[in-house]
Amino acid sequence: MTFAEYFPVWQQLTPEQQALLNGSVQPRHFNRGDVIHRSAMECTGLLLLRSGQLRAYILSEEGREITIYRLFDRDMCLFSASCIMRSIQFDISIEAEKDTDAWLIPPDIYRQVMEQSPAVANYTNELMASRFSEVMWLMEQVMWKSMDQRLATFLLEESALEGSRQLRMTHEVIANHLGTHREVITRMLRYFQSEGLVRLQRGCVELLDEEKLEALTHQPSGEKRGKGVL
Repeated sequence: MTFAEYFPVWQQLTPEQQALLNGSVQPRHFNRGDVIHRSAMECTGLLLLRSGQLRAYILSEEGREITIYRLFDRDMCLFSASCIMRSIQFDISIEAEKDTDAWLIPPDIYRQVMEQSPAVANYTNELMASRFSEVMWLMEQVMWKSMDQRLATFLLEESALEGSRQLRMTHEVIANHLGTHREVITRMLRYFQSEGLVRLQRGCVELLDEEKLEALTHQPSGEKRGKGVL
């Protein structure tokens, strides 16, 4: 598959714009765990994923992470080229969650095409709006949902993403996704296990009762839960 087959508005570009992009995009491979982009001061370039999975997250002054969104096949990573968007003032880090192949579009080239092409400008604006919608959804989760609800939601989403009830991830990794401490996740998972919702093994969480986990995600936040659960 070529870059042209992955770029969503390719057919709406002029031959000159197509040639400019074709002559500048660079294939990139990232290994699982690679940190691709670290702050708004960097301008790595735009990434169009061919395969794999990336995680965008923010880091607190205390060193706690929280995942704000993920990127999959055919997704475009805009925030790795935040220099082309002057209104972006906050730091976002991008990490490869899986081995990933992508095309890197130099930021100056993308800006040039975006200024010339209404189709690319509209696509970029729609993509930006979509990313901020994901950030707003996260804010709502943090503000209005309890940690057990957020954890249940995360486990169900991760299971659907991986196509498996067995999630090969540590409590530390889950904590990084949810922006909390490992001890909080460990305590919550042990409570889930005592309720028959999951089974814990070293480096693995197995979902046992998805219906109860789903019901928990819709439970009113003020409703009383098990002893010791915050």
